[in-house]
Order: sequence, then structure tokens, then C-alpha cells
Amino acid sequence: MNLLVVGASHRTAPVDLLEKLAVDSDTVWAMTQRLLAGRYVEEVVVLSTCNRVEIYAAVTGFHGGLVDIADELAELAGMNREALSGHLYIRHETQAVKHAFAVASGLDSLVAGESQILGQLRDAYDTAKESGSVSRMLHELMQQALRVGKRIHSEANVDAAGPSVVSAALDLGEQQWDRELAGSRVLVVGAGAMGALATAATTRRGATSVTIANRDGARAKRLAANHGAATVEWDNLAEAVAQADVVVTATGASRPVLTLETLRDRRDSLLICDLAVPRDVAREVTGLAGVHVVDIETLSQQGRTAPDREYLDAARRILAEEVEAFCGIARAAQVAPTVAALRTRADEVVDAELSRLRRRTPELSDDQRAEVAHTVHRVVRQLLHQPTVRVKQLAEEPGGESYARALRELFALDSPGLESLEGNETAEALRVVPDDSAGNDNTHWTSM
Repeated sequence: MNLLVVGASHRTAPVDLLEKLAVDSDTVWAMTQRLLAGRYVEEVVVLSTCNRVEIYAAVTGFHGGLVDIADELAELAGMNREALSGHLYIRHETQAVKHAFAVASGLDSLVAGESQILGQLRDAYDTAKESGSVSRMLHELMQQALRVGKRIHSEANVDAAGPSVVSAALDLGEQQWDRELAGSRVLVVGAGAMGALATAATTRRGATSVTIANRDGARAKRLAANHGAATVEWDNLAEAVAQADVVVTATGASRPVLTLETLRDRRDSLLICDLAVPRDVAREVTGLAGVHVVDIETLSQQGRTAPDREYLDAARRILAEEVEAFCGIARAAQVAPTVAALRTRADEVVDAELSRLRRRTPELSDDQRAEVAHTVHRVVRQLLHQPTVRVKQLAEEPGGESYARALRELFALDSPGLESLEGNETAEALRVVPDDSAGNDNTHWTSM
């Protein structure tokens, strides 16, 4: 089984493309079922946030799994695989582990060090568990990624140094608006995790009032109660916008919720922070006089805000340590079948020789034969003990898989593993397509 990550993020794709790739829960379920129904994908976790969509998978064949996943993403984007490939990143085995840990830690986020991603990754993992799409490999990866993310935020103190996406957007918004939020009337559209962060952040900045609008009114009321905010019915959204100086929107809607009609009675100077993907603000709104819009694309163009270097250096040291520990354990586990095969081969040789001995020495009693068998097995176990212990230790080190290969070669052990393709980490790997003409899992290269 191979570990594979394929995705697109703010680092590789424009917001227009990320909007097309954004998925809701129904789409995630359908995509997961299609992937599992194929030949190559055995486990799936789909992570979709405001600045990334990526699929974690355990696959039985690198090329076949890659093509299946890329085709699903291409279908979402309404593009062919070749056109999409330039915007995708591909991580395999060790690099996939490193990527998962970096994502969970917020080190690969639009705003480096932000902590919202931990909750988003946990939600993606929980969704996968509910759909039955994770087993041993992704269970272990996700659990360790969440643990590593918590450890880095705690020990490297990244939270104290790096802002959230919400605070970064508000900072940039104040600059463009040329005003501070203190004393402003704020409308928060959406009562999810980002809406909760926006409510807390604008309250801390001294907003005169904060009002929450959400399609699910009960959820809005629960959030408002926690922050001393007010609520407004969704049908009265336009009226609420007319009363606001600042609007922060972060819904999961597939279509814009802030349109020209919604802003018909807006104030002369209005700041909108759109933190949704797909975007909540219609394109034509950005051209309105007096309306200042900050969205994920704006944040990307302005550059990512990062914690101080000392915090990032500490986080990266922990990350490297955790990746090596995880991969060392995985390498040791991978050598176990080889060690088992070696011991089985030794037992087969001993049993064959004892059988021949029985034929040649019929005069031996049962007790004598048992003593001989016990002695021979003990000698073989002693001879194999140190090599097998040592190969397990060596397997935990980088390059340790070479020792297992050496054992298989030396003792002609029939324990083949999947070919490791660590180099296939870029979209160039999408130049391969399955060649099933012979009814096997061969692949061939094809130009885009």
C-alpha cells in the first residue's frame, strides 16, 4: 500500500480554480465512493478549506491511484486532466507524511501558523470515518498529523506569533479602508468556525456592535449568545448590510450571497472581508464606489503573513523530528514481512533436513529425534536473532528499506513490495495513464 496526496492550494492555483474545486459534504461522499469503487484507491480523506482542496489516499498502485484522483479533481474543475495538472501538487510516501504534518501545523497555510486548519482536518477525518473510507494507513496518518499539529502550536508557540486568516484579512481591510474597526458596526454573515472567529476578532477590536446572519437562525443565536452579539433573520440580510460599516462573510454557499441587490442601500463607505471559497461576494460588487473588498485572492496577492522566524524555525525542527519518527516506525513495520519470510524459510529448511534425517536414521527413538529437532531449531533461531533484530533497527533509519531488499535478495525470499516512487512529487507524474490493454497494472508515459 502506498500513501499519496494530490491537491491544489493557494500556492499552486488561482482562487477562481479553487472555487471550482471546493466541495460540500455530498460531493465529498460521492467522490469518495467513486474512488473506492476503482481498482487502485483503498482509503480516502478529502480536505477542503478556503485555500486548499486535497485528497489523501492509500493506493495499491501509484500511477493508477494518481490518475483516478486527478480525474476526479478535473471533473470538479470542469477541465481535462492535462490542463489541471499544472496546478496540482503530488506528494508520495515520506513527502506525503511531511505534507500532512505541515498542513496540520498551519505551516502550509495562507497565513502561516494559523490554527483553524486543525479543526478543518479533524472534520475531514471524522467525515471519512463516518463514510468508512479510512483504515489502518490513513487512521494512523490523520491521528499523528493532528497530534503533531497540536504539539507544534503548543511547543513552538506559533499561535502567539502568527495571526489567523480572519485577523490578517481585518488588518489588510483596515489599511485599504483607511479606518479602524473600533467604533464600527459589524455584520458577520455565516455562523461556522470562521464566523465565530470573525465575531470574536471584531469584538476584540472594539466594534460598537456585532450582528450575525445565518441561514440556520438557531446556530446564529447560539454563536451570538457566546459573544454578546445580536442576530438578524436571513431574509433581512439587505437591511442588515445597510446598517453595517463592516461585513465579514464566510458561508459555505455555492453562489454569492452579497450581490448588487443585497448592497442596494449600503453605506457610502463599506468594508467587506470575504473569507469564503467559493466567494460570497459577487464580482460586480467589487466595482462599487466606496466599497472595499478583501478576499482570499487579495490576501494571496499581498503575501502570506508569517510568525517570527524563531517560531517558524522551532516549528520546522519539531516537524522534521516527527516526520522522521513516523517514517522510521513505518519502515520498521515494512521490514516485518521480510523478517517473517526469512524465519519461515529457515523453518522450511530445518524441517526438510530433519525429514531427511528421519529417513536415514530409523534407529533413533522419538525422544532422540525430538532432542535433535529442538537443538537444530535453537541453533537456527540464535543465528537469525541478531541479524533480524539489527535489520529492524536499521530499517528505522533513512534508506533503511535497502536492508530489507538485501535480505530478500540474499535469501531469495518471495516477499515483493510495491515499487517506491519518491520522485513522483510534481504534476509531471500526471503524464502517466493506466494501460489495461493486457489486463494488468502496467503503465506507460504519454505526453500532455
